[in-house]
Amino acid sequence: MKVAKSVFILLILISIIGCKGLQKGKNHRANHQELDKLVSLMTGKFSSELQAKSDTNYFHISLVMVPIWKERTDGKWLYVEQAAASKLNQPYRQRVYHLQQTTRNIFTSDIYTIKDALSLAGLQDDQNKTNQLTFDRIEKKEGCTVTLIHEGGIYKGGTDGSKCPSDLRGAKYTTTQITLKEGELRSWDQGFDASGKQVWGATKGGYIFIKQ
Repeated sequence: MKVAKSVFILLILISIIGCKGLQKGKNHRANHQELDKLVSLMTGKFSSELQAKSDTNYFHISLVMVPIWKERTDGKWLYVEQAAASKLNQPYRQRVYHLQQTTRNIFTSDIYTIKDALSLAGLQDDQNKTNQLTFDRIEKKEGCTVTLIHEGGIYKGGTDGSKCPSDLRGAKYTTTQITLKEGELRSWDQGFDASGKQVWGATKGGYIFIKQ
């Protein structure tokens, strides 16, 4: 009887462990799908042309985001390029984003600069340049991680206070606010000096980029 009872207990433990493993696998797949959804909303070509036409305080800007390093398993990676529509071959901002999911509805995007970035301008349309973007060419911008909270089909968030350093045009730090939904990305970048006075960036609100 004791042997039978021990076997019965062992079978129960195996069943519990198996169920937990199955549930963990389901959660992993669900998280993976949610991160994929965020990436799909961010991927593509965006333009602020409509906003620029209705408000002269804003410029016509082109924004492109494309997945890179798809073989990596530590989250999702995007190459990001921004340029004035009149100077597409001379982007003024090139970055790599590293996207991860921390909880069910919270996502982070670490921001990386790129060494000799201009040599990779137009990477989204050039496989040779894509191959040239290797991991040793990027450097993380500490303090500049963007955190997004997903609720009701909208991802909203930004950087953490004054932690993201900047020396652009007299700035001491920079902030970013993001609102993302199907077909639209709103991005508000601002630079502030040591006293907290804004020294660059839009003042009325963020740029509205419509997916093309």
